[in-house]
Amino acid sequence: MLFHSVHGLRPAVVAAAERLEAAGHRVVAPDLFDGHTAASPDEGMAISQEIGRDELLRRAIAASAPGADSGTVYAGFSLGAALAQNLALGDSKARGLLLLHGTSDIAEDAAADGLPVQLHVADPDPFEPNDWLNAWYLRMRRAGADVEVFHYQGAGHLYTDPESPDHDAEAAEATWRTALGFLAELG
Repeated sequence: MLFHSVHGLRPAVVAAAERLEAAGHRVVAPDLFDGHTAASPDEGMAISQEIGRDELLRRAIAASAPGADSGTVYAGFSLGAALAQNLALGDSKARGLLLLHGTSDIAEDAAADGLPVQLHVADPDPFEPNDWLNAWYLRMRRAGADVEVFHYQGAGHLYTDPESPDHDAEAAEATWRTALGFLAELG
């Protein structure tokens, strides 16, 4: 499962899904915004808020349901990463979690026994500040997740998206090499 950012299901997400499929993975990239895309983060946040957090989560769960028995790897970009994390922590059969540019809060009673997790994030990132990431890492480890965090100095928040002003081609390629290795290990 690959969830889009607050910008919606844009060509960058489709290209990422195609890249993953070319590496041998079956990918589902649902459109949680019903065809709407955003040119700016503010526009995307407005779309997201209009839909509502609970409805976005419901849509993500509904999109994931068909593959839930097979041990899904959840992945997402920014807002989509937060959704992916919530789903993976709620799915005892989750095979892995790949977070690009985002995280989510973690319940005190969360259990992620041995869940392989990889996070790729800009450094600095105004949406994922270092103090937040340190606390997030400790909570994920306490929940039992096997967490790796990769920081990309000087990259902007959504650096893997060629349509974003944050795009950093070198950091994006390094991210994809590492992420594809992670997914290959998961099988």
